[in-house]
Amino acid sequence: MIKKALLALTLAAALPVAAHAESDLEELRGSDRLTNEWKLVKHDKLRNIKAYAKLEDGKKIRSFRIEAVIDAPMEAVARVGFDIDSYQRWYWQLLDAKLLKKVSDREYIYYLVHNAPVGNPDRDVILRAVVEPYTAQKGYAQVRISALPDYLPPKPPLVRMQAEDMVVKYTPLGKNKTLFENEGYIDPGGNAPVWTVNFVQRQAPYAAVVGMLRMVQLPEYLNSDKPLPYKLFAN
Repeated sequence: MIKKALLALTLAAALPVAAHAESDLEELRGSDRLTNEWKLVKHDKLRNIKAYAKLEDGKKIRSFRIEAVIDAPMEAVARVGFDIDSYQRWYWQLLDAKLLKKVSDREYIYYLVHNAPVGNPDRDVILRAVVEPYTAQKGYAQVRISALPDYLPPKPPLVRMQAEDMVVKYTPLGKNKTLFENEGYIDPGGNAPVWTVNFVQRQAPYAAVVGMLRMVQLPEYLNSDKPLPYKLFAN
Protein backbone atom coordinates (compact mmCIF):
# COMPACT_ATOMS: atom_id res chain seq x y z
CA MET A 1 0.00 0.00 0.00
CA ILE A 2 2.84 2.38 0.86
CA LYS A 3 4.53 1.66 -2.46
CA LYS A 4 1.27 2.29 -4.33
CA ALA A 5 0.75 5.56 -2.50
CA LEU A 6 4.29 6.72 -3.29
CA LEU A 7 3.83 5.77 -6.93
CA ALA A 8 0.57 7.73 -7.09
CA LEU A 9 2.23 10.79 -5.57
CA THR A 10 5.16 10.54 -8.00
CA LEU A 11 2.83 10.31 -10.99
CA ALA A 12 0.75 13.21 -9.75
CA ALA A 13 3.86 15.37 -9.31
CA ALA A 14 5.08 14.45 -12.79
CA LEU A 15 1.84 15.37 -14.56
CA PRO A 16 2.39 19.17 -14.63
CA VAL A 17 5.97 18.66 -15.88
CA ALA A 18 4.84 16.23 -18.55
CA ALA A 19 2.02 18.54 -19.60
CA HIS A 20 4.45 21.47 -19.83
CA ALA A 21 6.93 19.42 -21.88
CA GLU A 22 4.17 18.24 -24.23
CA SER A 23 2.99 21.83 -24.61
CA ASP A 24 6.53 22.91 -25.52
CA LEU A 25 6.84 20.13 -28.09
CA GLU A 26 3.50 21.01 -29.63
CA GLU A 27 4.60 24.62 -29.99
CA LEU A 28 8.01 23.69 -31.35
CA ARG A 29 6.62 21.23 -33.88
CA GLY A 30 3.78 23.55 -34.72
CA SER A 31 5.79 26.42 -36.16
CA ASP A 32 3.30 26.49 -39.03
CA ARG A 33 0.96 28.18 -36.53
CA LEU A 34 3.24 31.19 -36.58
CA THR A 35 2.86 33.85 -39.26
CA ASN A 36 5.27 36.40 -40.68
CA GLU A 37 4.20 38.77 -37.89
CA TRP A 38 5.95 38.75 -34.51
CA LYS A 39 4.12 36.73 -31.84
CA LEU A 40 4.86 37.03 -28.13
CA VAL A 41 5.92 33.56 -26.96
CA LYS A 42 7.30 34.37 -23.51
CA HIS A 43 6.89 37.28 -21.10
CA ASP A 44 9.06 37.22 -17.99
CA LYS A 45 7.57 40.09 -16.02
CA LEU A 46 9.95 39.59 -13.10
CA ARG A 47 13.02 40.16 -15.29
CA ASN A 48 11.38 42.49 -17.84
CA ILE A 49 12.08 40.15 -20.75
CA LYS A 50 9.83 39.58 -23.75
CA ALA A 51 10.53 36.92 -26.38
CA TYR A 52 8.90 36.85 -29.81
CA ALA A 53 8.90 34.49 -32.78
CA LYS A 54 7.71 34.54 -36.36
CA LEU A 55 7.93 32.29 -39.39
CA GLU A 56 8.98 34.20 -42.47
CA ASP A 57 7.54 33.29 -45.84
CA GLY A 58 9.32 30.35 -47.45
CA LYS A 59 11.20 29.30 -44.30
CA LYS A 60 10.74 26.29 -42.01
CA ILE A 61 12.80 27.71 -39.15
CA ARG A 62 11.43 30.50 -36.99
CA SER A 63 13.10 33.85 -36.47
CA PHE A 64 13.49 35.23 -32.96
CA ARG A 65 13.34 38.57 -31.22
CA ILE A 66 14.13 39.35 -27.60
CA GLU A 67 13.57 42.57 -25.66
CA ALA A 68 14.79 43.27 -22.13
CA VAL A 69 15.01 46.31 -19.91
CA ILE A 70 18.31 45.95 -18.05
CA ASP A 71 19.15 47.82 -14.85
CA ALA A 72 22.59 48.95 -15.98
CA PRO A 73 24.10 51.66 -18.19
CA MET A 74 24.41 50.95 -21.91
CA GLU A 75 28.21 50.86 -21.66
CA ALA A 76 28.13 48.09 -19.03
CA VAL A 77 25.72 45.99 -21.09
CA ALA A 78 27.89 46.42 -24.18
CA ARG A 79 30.99 45.40 -22.22
CA VAL A 80 29.39 42.01 -21.58
CA GLY A 81 28.55 41.62 -25.26
CA PHE A 82 32.06 42.62 -26.37
CA ASP A 83 33.84 40.24 -23.98
CA ILE A 84 33.86 37.16 -26.23
CA ASP A 85 36.33 35.20 -24.11
CA SER A 86 33.86 35.23 -21.19
CA TYR A 87 30.84 33.99 -23.16
CA GLN A 88 31.12 30.49 -21.69
CA ARG A 89 30.31 31.96 -18.28
CA TRP A 90 26.79 32.93 -19.30
CA TYR A 91 25.86 32.11 -22.91
CA TRP A 92 23.39 29.25 -23.38
CA GLN A 93 24.93 25.78 -24.00
CA LEU A 94 28.29 27.12 -25.21
CA LEU A 95 31.32 24.81 -25.32
CA ASP A 96 33.92 27.26 -26.64
CA ALA A 97 34.23 30.96 -27.47
CA LYS A 98 37.22 32.93 -28.67
CA LEU A 99 38.04 36.12 -30.48
CA LEU A 100 39.73 35.35 -33.81
CA LYS A 101 40.52 38.83 -35.07
CA LYS A 102 40.00 42.45 -34.14
CA VAL A 103 39.63 43.99 -37.59
CA SER A 104 39.17 47.55 -36.33
CA ASP A 105 37.55 49.46 -33.47
CA ARG A 106 34.22 48.76 -35.21
CA GLU A 107 34.63 45.20 -36.44
CA TYR A 108 35.70 41.83 -35.05
CA ILE A 109 35.49 38.13 -35.93
CA TYR A 110 34.92 35.39 -33.38
CA TYR A 111 34.33 31.65 -33.07
CA LEU A 112 31.72 29.73 -31.07
CA VAL A 113 31.00 26.04 -30.45
CA HIS A 114 27.41 25.23 -29.45
CA ASN A 115 26.32 22.16 -27.52
CA ALA A 116 23.52 20.73 -29.69
CA PRO A 117 20.42 18.95 -28.34
CA VAL A 118 20.84 15.23 -27.60
CA GLY A 119 21.12 13.12 -30.74
CA ASN A 120 22.57 15.96 -32.84
CA PRO A 121 26.25 16.74 -33.50
CA ASP A 122 27.59 19.90 -31.90
CA ARG A 123 27.82 23.00 -34.07
CA ASP A 124 30.52 25.59 -34.63
CA VAL A 125 30.17 29.00 -36.22
CA ILE A 126 32.39 31.91 -37.25
CA LEU A 127 30.78 35.29 -36.81
CA ARG A 128 31.58 38.77 -38.07
CA ALA A 129 30.38 41.65 -35.89
CA VAL A 130 30.14 45.23 -37.12
CA VAL A 131 29.52 47.95 -34.54
CA GLU A 132 27.38 50.94 -35.43
CA PRO A 133 28.14 53.47 -32.66
CA TYR A 134 25.60 55.47 -30.69
CA THR A 135 24.70 58.94 -31.88
CA ALA A 136 22.33 61.39 -30.27
CA GLN A 137 20.41 61.59 -33.52
CA LYS A 138 19.80 57.81 -33.65
CA GLY A 139 19.46 57.36 -29.92
CA TYR A 140 20.98 53.85 -29.92
CA ALA A 141 24.01 51.74 -30.79
CA GLN A 142 23.81 48.40 -32.55
CA VAL A 143 25.95 45.45 -33.61
CA ARG A 144 25.23 43.55 -36.82
CA ILE A 145 26.35 39.92 -36.62
CA SER A 146 26.57 37.56 -39.60
CA ALA A 147 28.03 34.09 -40.16
CA LEU A 148 31.19 33.44 -42.18
CA PRO A 149 30.88 29.66 -42.75
CA ASP A 150 33.95 29.47 -45.04
CA TYR A 151 36.29 31.59 -42.92
CA LEU A 152 37.88 28.47 -41.39
CA PRO A 153 38.12 24.88 -42.69
CA PRO A 154 35.48 22.48 -41.31
CA LYS A 155 36.29 20.83 -37.99
CA PRO A 156 34.56 17.42 -37.97
CA PRO A 157 32.72 16.03 -36.09
CA LEU A 158 31.43 19.59 -35.57
CA VAL A 159 28.84 20.75 -38.09
CA ARG A 160 29.42 24.24 -39.44
CA MET A 161 26.46 26.58 -38.97
CA GLN A 162 25.36 28.47 -42.05
CA ALA A 163 23.71 31.35 -40.18
CA GLU A 164 23.62 32.85 -36.74
CA ASP A 165 22.67 36.27 -37.99
CA MET A 166 21.52 38.91 -35.53
CA VAL A 167 21.11 42.62 -34.98
CA VAL A 168 21.80 43.56 -31.35
CA LYS A 169 20.55 46.98 -30.34
CA TYR A 170 21.39 49.02 -27.21
CA THR A 171 19.14 51.96 -26.33
CA PRO A 172 19.84 53.97 -23.16
CA LEU A 173 16.77 54.65 -21.01
CA GLY A 174 18.14 57.31 -18.73
CA LYS A 175 21.46 56.94 -16.92
CA ASN A 176 21.19 53.43 -15.45
CA LYS A 177 18.74 51.52 -17.65
CA THR A 178 19.17 50.03 -21.09
CA LEU A 179 16.72 48.57 -23.57
CA PHE A 180 18.44 45.50 -25.03
CA GLU A 181 17.02 44.09 -28.26
CA ASN A 182 18.23 41.12 -30.27
CA GLU A 183 16.59 39.99 -33.48
CA GLY A 184 17.85 37.21 -35.70
CA TYR A 185 17.77 33.87 -37.46
CA ILE A 186 19.77 30.64 -37.07
CA ASP A 187 20.54 27.98 -39.67
CA PRO A 188 22.45 25.17 -37.93
CA GLY A 189 23.53 23.39 -41.11
CA GLY A 190 23.48 19.61 -41.43
CA ASN A 191 20.29 17.61 -41.03
CA ALA A 192 18.92 18.77 -37.67
CA PRO A 193 15.14 18.24 -37.32
CA VAL A 194 13.26 21.50 -37.66
CA TRP A 195 11.64 21.13 -34.22
CA THR A 196 15.05 20.88 -32.51
CA VAL A 197 16.24 24.02 -34.29
CA ASN A 198 13.09 25.85 -33.25
CA PHE A 199 13.64 24.59 -29.69
CA VAL A 200 17.07 26.25 -29.65
CA GLN A 201 15.72 29.45 -31.20
CA ARG A 202 13.05 29.53 -28.49
CA GLN A 203 15.32 28.80 -25.52
CA ALA A 204 18.72 30.28 -26.37
CA PRO A 205 17.96 34.03 -26.75
CA TYR A 206 15.96 34.13 -23.52
CA ALA A 207 18.52 32.11 -21.56
CA ALA A 208 21.35 34.28 -22.90
CA VAL A 209 19.63 37.46 -21.71
CA VAL A 210 19.09 35.94 -18.26
CA GLY A 211 22.83 35.22 -18.18
CA MET A 212 23.62 38.74 -19.33
CA LEU A 213 21.49 40.19 -16.52
CA ARG A 214 23.67 38.34 -14.03
CA MET A 215 26.97 39.26 -15.69
CA VAL A 216 26.28 42.96 -16.11
CA GLN A 217 26.03 43.42 -12.34
CA LEU A 218 29.60 42.20 -11.80
CA PRO A 219 32.06 45.00 -10.92
CA GLU A 220 34.29 44.11 -13.89
CA TYR A 221 31.49 45.28 -16.19
CA LEU A 222 29.35 47.61 -14.10
CA ASN A 223 32.16 49.67 -12.56
CA SER A 224 34.95 49.30 -15.10
CA ASP A 225 36.86 52.38 -16.19
CA LYS A 226 38.86 50.54 -18.84
CA PRO A 227 38.48 51.75 -22.42
CA LEU A 228 35.90 49.80 -24.41
CA PRO A 229 37.49 47.46 -26.97
CA TYR A 230 35.16 48.74 -29.71
CA LYS A 231 33.69 52.11 -30.54
CA LEU A 232 30.31 52.26 -28.83
CA PHE A 233 29.91 56.05 -29.07
CA ALA A 234 30.43 58.04 -32.25
CA ASN A 235 32.06 60.97 -30.41
